[in-house]
Parts: sequence; structure tokens; C-alpha cells
Amino acid sequence: MHQPGIPHLAAADAEVAALVEGEARRQFEKVRLIASENYVSAAVLEATGTVLTNKYSEGYAGKRYYEGQQFIDPVETLAVDRAKAVFGVDHANVQPYSGSPANLAIYLALVEPGDTVMGMALPAGGHLTHGWGVSATGKWFRAVQYGVRKDTGRVDLDEVRELALAERPKLIFCGGTAIPRTIDFPGFAEIAREVGAVLVADIAHIAGLVAGGAHPSPVGHAEIISTTTHKTLRGPRGAMLMSDAKHAKALDKAVFPGLQGGPHNHTTAAIAVALGEAAKPEFRTYAADIVANAKALADALVERGFDLVSGGTDNHLILIDLTGKGVAGKPAAKVLDRAGIELNYNSVPFDTRKPFDPSGVRLGTSAITTRGLRVEHMPQLAEWIDRAIAAGDDAEVAAVAAEVRELLAGFPMPGWS
Repeated sequence: MHQPGIPHLAAADAEVAALVEGEARRQFEKVRLIASENYVSAAVLEATGTVLTNKYSEGYAGKRYYEGQQFIDPVETLAVDRAKAVFGVDHANVQPYSGSPANLAIYLALVEPGDTVMGMALPAGGHLTHGWGVSATGKWFRAVQYGVRKDTGRVDLDEVRELALAERPKLIFCGGTAIPRTIDFPGFAEIAREVGAVLVADIAHIAGLVAGGAHPSPVGHAEIISTTTHKTLRGPRGAMLMSDAKHAKALDKAVFPGLQGGPHNHTTAAIAVALGEAAKPEFRTYAADIVANAKALADALVERGFDLVSGGTDNHLILIDLTGKGVAGKPAAKVLDRAGIELNYNSVPFDTRKPFDPSGVRLGTSAITTRGLRVEHMPQLAEWIDRAIAAGDDAEVAAVAAEVRELLAGFPMPGWS
């Protein structure tokens, strides 16, 4: 059953309670490899369900537009102080509702509509909010995109520099949503300085790895850092903006009153809890284990003939081009879900297929590492992935799902008892 228990929900709305219980069981019984997901601790779960959700708190600690902030102000201050300590930054704002509004606040703070901005192209691994055409950031600003080399699947900073010198953007984003390799923050910073741009590091996917010392930090290289608070950081669904002192005031004004009203105080409390967990020595072990598992899984997949973008991974994320397997990403993801293995279909660099029916799948090891799976389990995961994709009938898929459930039964899950 769901843990903490939900007896009041069950009594008041059995239909919703049943759906919650069903989702909790699903998360327990499946190998969750979606790179942007994780399991939060029971403490984080409890924080998100507190009476803090009842309170409105427009403004910032000590400067609110509502009374009754005697406990809310310390909660937000605690979250801010912990973010500053964990990441070693001058300033932190923990109010953004999610990663996309956090990134939009950066635009509002620093550029005007029509200004030139630069980010990684979405098909190459970037994010919608880094100036892609279907996003507001691609419609309101003159966005130029860099990509990866076809022969390596990696960013070529010489090409990025040439593009930046030609286009002279005011903002440069580094980071993204499907990048399996280490981000060269010093290299991007050198380019940004040369063209007079502000460098923004979007570390939404790797924030937990940065906090745990398993990925180089952008601090000291990027003036502004954007991140979500879930994924590898293992917190609630929220976001943070961090920066040097120079950009602190502009970012705060962009978040509130520029884009948002009152912060979600229950989320702020859960962010504080997650940051407290990230500050503990065992979190560094966790971050290192995420990367070790990803590398081991990547190696096992390569041994089974899978084509990995860039040839492998340096972090938690693996991007697979399934063209050589004779299957597209979407049907592969669907069959894997039935086999108890949850991931997402995803475009790969230079993909010839449409985004809703792409050539690849994306997976990550954060959630399975939280469950306690280790390097020695990764060959078995690769074998299941291979078997399910190649399965010719439903019976084989069901057999894989049964084996997955049997393995996971021995690994506790926060949120399920």
C-alpha cells in the first residue's frame, strides 16, 4: 500500500485513492528507467502533503504581501540557505513552479523580445525552453541553435564558438534533456565571455550528480544556473534558479512579480528536505552509484548490439538509436512498458523520423539506483530490454515482466509498503 498511508483520501474519495494505490504498485513493480524520474524519500513525500499547502505567501521572506508568515519565512529561508550551501552559489531562488517557468524567468530578467539567444537544438539533446521553435522562447526571441557532430554525437565547441561569433547572442544555454556526456562548462564560459553573452547552465538532469560530486559544477563558469528539483536531485516537482550576486535581484524580480504569484510552500518545504538529504555524505555515494550503474548498463547494451548515441555515457543518461535493431522508438517503448521496463521514446541527433515517432529511446539510472540496484544487475536489465524488443509474442513479454517483478520484490521502494 501507499506509504505514508492515505486513509482519509480513501474514505473521502475511493476512486482517486484507488488510482493512487495503483500508481504506487506500478512504481514498485516496474524497472523505472525514465531519465527525468526518481523516487523521493518518505520525508519528502510527507513534506509535500502538509498543511503548508494552505498558505499564500506572495513575495519573499521578510517582504510578503500576506500576513501569517511566521513559519513560512523560515521554511523558505532554510531551503535557500541549503541550496546555497549544497551548490556553493551566491544566490538561490526556490520559488519557480517548474523548470520551464524558471528558464522563462531568465529571459525576462536579461533579454528583450527579439534579442538573439543561443541554445542546444532539441533534436540534439537540448530543451524546448532553450529557444526551440514551438516554445515561447523560440517565438519571442531570435533563437539560434547548436548541435552535435554526426560522427561523435558530441558537442564541438569550435563549431559553437563560430556560431556564437557570427550571431552574437545575449544568452547562451548549455545543458539539456538528452545529453549523455559531461558538459564542458569552462569551454562554454570562454565562448560566452568572448562574445559578451551571459552563460546559463541548465542542470535539471544532472543537479544531483553535481551536488554529489559525480559531475563537474557550473559554479564559477555560468553566471546563472537553472535546475529542477526532482530527477537526480531526488526532490519534489519544483525548480530553482541560482546565480552570482550580480544577477540575483533581476532573477528574483522576474520570478515574482514577473511570472508568478504565491510560491507553493509545501513544495518549498520538500525542496528543503531534499537539499538536506543531498548534503549528507551518503548522497555522494548515491550519485557515484548512479553513474556507475549507467556506465555498466551502457556497456551491457553495447555488448548486445545496441547503438548508443556518443557511444556511451558519462552521467545517468543513455540515448539509444534503434535504427540498427529494425524498430522505432515508440513501439519499442510500448513493448518495454508491457514487459515491466519503463522508459521514453526519444529523438536522436539527425533523426529522420518525426518527434512523435522517433528512432530512439532514452533511459536513466537514477530511480533504479534509489531502489538499490547495483552494477551487477545491469547485464540482466540489458538482457530484458533486448528480449522484450525482440519478442515475437505476448507470452515472452509477459515472461520478462514476471522476472522483473520477481527481482524488484527484493528492493524496497520509498512510498510503498
